[in-house]
Amino acid sequence: MAIVSEDDFHQSSNSTYRTASSSLRADQEALLEKLLDRPPPGLQRPKDRFSGTYIIFFGLGIGGLLPWNFFVTAQEYWIFKLSNCSSPATVEEPKGSDILNYFESYLAVASTVPSVLCLLVNFLLVNRVPIHVRVLASLTVMLAIFVVMTVLVKVDTSSWTHSFFAVTIVCMAILSGTSTIFNSSVFGMTGSFPMRNSQALISGGAMGGTLSAVASLVDLAGASDVTDSTLAFFLTADVFLALCIGLYLLLPRLDYARYYMRPVWPAVFSGEEQLPQDFPNPPLVAPGSSDSQTPPLLPILKKTAGLGFCIIYLLFITSLVFPAILSNIESLSKGSGSPWSTKFFVPLTTFLLYNFADLCGRQITAWIQVPGPRSKVLPGLVLLRTCLVPLFVFCNYQPRVHLHTVVFQSDVYPVLFTSLLGLSNGYLSTLALIYGPKIVPRELAEATGVVMSFYMCLGLVLGSACSALLVHLI
Repeated sequence: MAIVSEDDFHQSSNSTYRTASSSLRADQEALLEKLLDRPPPGLQRPKDRFSGTYIIFFGLGIGGLLPWNFFVTAQEYWIFKLSNCSSPATVEEPKGSDILNYFESYLAVASTVPSVLCLLVNFLLVNRVPIHVRVLASLTVMLAIFVVMTVLVKVDTSSWTHSFFAVTIVCMAILSGTSTIFNSSVFGMTGSFPMRNSQALISGGAMGGTLSAVASLVDLAGASDVTDSTLAFFLTADVFLALCIGLYLLLPRLDYARYYMRPVWPAVFSGEEQLPQDFPNPPLVAPGSSDSQTPPLLPILKKTAGLGFCIIYLLFITSLVFPAILSNIESLSKGSGSPWSTKFFVPLTTFLLYNFADLCGRQITAWIQVPGPRSKVLPGLVLLRTCLVPLFVFCNYQPRVHLHTVVFQSDVYPVLFTSLLGLSNGYLSTLALIYGPKIVPRELAEATGVVMSFYMCLGLVLGSACSALLVHLI
C-alpha cells in the first residue's frame, strides 16, 4: 500500500482531507465531513438520534450567553439601583453621579478585560485540566454569581449604593471571565464534532441575544415595577444555567457524542485510521496528551491566520456601529409623538432586529456552507461589509455636530441596513468559526477553538474602542 505524505492530509474528528496541493479540488478540501470519513475498524459511527446532540449544544449556546445578555440589558434596573433610590417610583429622574453616568463604561471594562485574560488562561489549561472540570466549574461559578445578583434585586441598597456598585462590577468581571472559559471550552470541544454541532452552539448564543431583546421589549411595554421584571429576568438566567449543567452531564450518555469524544489516535495517512492491535480498549488519555504540555500556538496561528483576519474584521465592523451608532438613530417621525417613533423604534430596529437577523444568518449555515475556508471570496465578503459603516452614519443619527447631512430620509433604511448587518455578521462569522477547528489535526481542535474565541474577543475590543472615535467624528 502506498504511503502518502503526512503534509498532504489534515486530520479532524470527522474527516481526513487533502490540502490544495493534492488532487482533490480546493472547494472540497476543508469541509469535509463528507469526504473520506471512515471510522476505525469495529467502531461504527452512530447517528444523532432525534438530533439530541445538536439540541444540547444549542441549549449550551443559549445558556452560555443569556445570563450575560440579561446582565447588560437591564439598564432601567441599574439606573434604579444606582440612583440612591429605595422606591421604583423615583427612577423617573435619577440624580447624576459618577457611578451612574459612567456605569456602562465600567461595565464594559469589567466585561472585556477578564474575557481576554481568561481566554489566555483557558488556552494554557487545555492539556492540563480536563474539559469537564473547566466546563462544570465555570457553570457552577456563573450560577452562584447570578444567584447572588438575583437575591440583591429585592434588597434595598439605597444606603450602600457605592458598595452595591463595587459588588456589581466584581460580579460582572467574574461572570464574564467564567462565561468566556465555558463558551471557549465548549466551542473547542465541538471542534471534535461535525460542523453542524459547532453551528448549533453559535446559533444558540444568538438565540440568547434574541431572547434578551424580546424580554427587554416586554418589560418596556408592560412592566410597572422594574425590580419585578428584573427578578423574572435573573430567575430565567438561573434556570438556564442550571439546565446547562444538566445538559452537559447528559451529553456523554449519548452514543453519538461518545463517538466524537473518543480519544485521539495518531493518524495513519494511508487513507484509513486504524487502532493499534494491542489496544483493544481505548485508553482514558489520548496519546501525547499525558505530558500536560501547552498546545503549540504558532502552528495554530499559521493555519488559522486567514480565518482569524475574517473574524477580527467582521466583529470590528459590527461592534464599530452596534450598538453605539445604531442605538442613536432616531425615527424621522419622532416629532409625531407616536409610541413607535419614541418608545419602540430603537429597541425594535436596533436590538431585536439585529439579534434576530444575526440568529437567521447563523442558522443558515446549518444548510449552506459557502464559500470554503480557503476561498478568497470569504475575506472579500468580509471587507465588503465596510460599506455598512457610512450607510449607518448617514441615517438619522442624533446628535450630529460635524456631519449635518442626513442622506437616508426614511425609517426603512436603518431597518434594511440593520438586517444586512445582522445577517452578514451571523452567516460569515459562523462560517469562519466552524472552519477553524476543521483545518487542524484533531488533537489541536480544542485549542484552536480557544484561539478562534480569542479572535472574536480581539475584534470586539478593537471595534468598541474605535466606536467612541466614530461617534465624535459625527
